[in-house]
Amino acid sequence: MHINAQAFTINVDQTVLDDLAARLARTRFPNEPEGGGWLYGTDLAYMRRLVDHWRNGYDWRRWETELNRWPNYIAQVDGFDIHFVCEPGSGANPEPLVITHGWPGSTFEFHRIIEPLAHPERFGGDAEDGFTVICPSLPGYGWSSAPAAPMHPKKVADLWARFMTKVFGVERFSAQGGDWGSIVTSWLAHRHPDRLNGIHLNMVPLKPHLGEGAPALTEDERAWIGRFRKRTAHAMGYFQIQGTKPQTLNYGLSDSPAGLAAWIIEKFQHRMKEGPGELSLFPMDELLTNVMIYWVNNAHNSASWLYTAVTREGGMELGRREDGAPDRIEVPTGFCLFPYDLVPIPPESWLKRAYDVKRFTVHDDGGHFAAFEKPDELVADIRAFFRGLR
Repeated sequence: MHINAQAFTINVDQTVLDDLAARLARTRFPNEPEGGGWLYGTDLAYMRRLVDHWRNGYDWRRWETELNRWPNYIAQVDGFDIHFVCEPGSGANPEPLVITHGWPGSTFEFHRIIEPLAHPERFGGDAEDGFTVICPSLPGYGWSSAPAAPMHPKKVADLWARFMTKVFGVERFSAQGGDWGSIVTSWLAHRHPDRLNGIHLNMVPLKPHLGEGAPALTEDERAWIGRFRKRTAHAMGYFQIQGTKPQTLNYGLSDSPAGLAAWIIEKFQHRMKEGPGELSLFPMDELLTNVMIYWVNNAHNSASWLYTAVTREGGMELGRREDGAPDRIEVPTGFCLFPYDLVPIPPESWLKRAYDVKRFTVHDDGGHFAAFEKPDELVADIRAFFRGLR
């Protein structure tokens, strides 16, 4: 496959790393309520250990080499520099698969699933299930340039459609995503249905239309809405801040690496089954590598603007069609859902209100960062779903 982009090597200037070391050495920690732990936010004892490891045990150059193990590129599309990873797949005709991350993630989220998706035969699978795996950094994230102002996921979806044509020369492809990636991928299917063979999502994304013309809610759906509201009531404060006043927050996050890490890593802790204070599933080195992608690019402010765009413009739910019927995404859709996500697993009927659901897989363990936490299960489900659509 010809790629119309410039090869790119991640190579952070040493002055940036020296400045980071100096800032970490001067970290001023806050006090903490007695018995607080993770109840009030990021645990103080954990943060002290993390900062110590960041200063004395973490080696960015090692992880920079790991990031460069995959072919990195920069493409110019519609005035944006789009950073992406692309691993050409095995088999006679590997399916182009664009995988979109979210916040507070990055393309690093996918380091455990890129090779199994691209080269199944290396893991006991069939080479003909291989994908050409394409992982772009969202605008304003990582090494992608930032928009001039908050950019709506619908516009990112339009950009992705042009990105796939201009950079890879393909008219049809498949897409996958979680977190914001599930929203962008959903709008991609909604706005460019003729371009998509199918979409696969590991988070419950767009809300269906529930107003005039929609079927009445079932008992199961009403019960799920109650569970959803209960789970998110104490876990969505960051959404309100980043959706309304991100600039104020980011003076602190741009200046303090410990502050940035605390803000991001607390979201990885949000996994109800393990309980407060447990982060055993996420090694410090990997958590810090994800944080570093934000720090070395000073990218957190622009990364938070997706929240600002949807808070101001809406666009997290479907409306009605011209004939009055509830709008719906007609592209074949697969769901692979995990119980300890931010959004609890809904009844399949809820998803079918908005999507042409062809596969609905429910796991009994796992949380929001599926590619990090449950890579084998996620890869298997992606393969199985798209196998019938090739």
